[in-house]
Amino acid sequence: MVVPSVDQGEQGRKAYPCELIGWEGFYQLARKLTRRIRATGFLPELIVAIGRGGLVPARVLADQLDLFDLATLKIEHYHAMHKQPYARVRYPLTAQVEGRRILSVDDVSDTGDSLQLATEHLLARGRPAQLRSAVLHHKRVSSFEPDYFAEEVIDWRWIIYPWAVIEDLNGMLQKMEPRPASVQEFMRRLRREHAIEVSEQIIEDVATLAGTL
Repeated sequence: MVVPSVDQGEQGRKAYPCELIGWEGFYQLARKLTRRIRATGFLPELIVAIGRGGLVPARVLADQLDLFDLATLKIEHYHAMHKQPYARVRYPLTAQVEGRRILSVDDVSDTGDSLQLATEHLLARGRPAQLRSAVLHHKRVSSFEPDYFAEEVIDWRWIIYPWAVIEDLNGMLQKMEPRPASVQEFMRRLRREHAIEVSEQIIEDVATLAGTL
């Protein structure tokens, strides 16, 4: 995770801003991204989802672009908010790329490592007629700039997507010292330390996973 300077909260806890994206918010981002792709006249023949974060966005883009050819590759870089030492391809792409118009899709360009590795992996498998990339959010700190993005993130924040909300919040919970003693306290801590409002239902799901609260 690329984190700028953060404020120290009570008892030395680190606080950093987050943005919680709901399903409707995600769908509007996907619509915006689709319009930007269409505006350039680019018509992909194959969408490659960069798993895990790009799986849902890629499927929705395939629907909006009326494209049935969808493949995946899995790159491991983050577990919740915890960055691994380096990105690696866990499950390689098996689809043919030679001579085809390819659109690779991820949820966010954060460090840029995953998109860079995905691009190198695709090019190593053949010579596409065109290869472009798309994300919902492009962070200005990223070392890789995708061809398409719905929104540019200028002021850094951690973005929590609806398909990863339990994982990300559980990661936050595990790092909190002292551990929240109740659902309500966890909700207050998320509001104070990360500037997000989370429903009690989601917090209860996190508590079920964590076996606490």
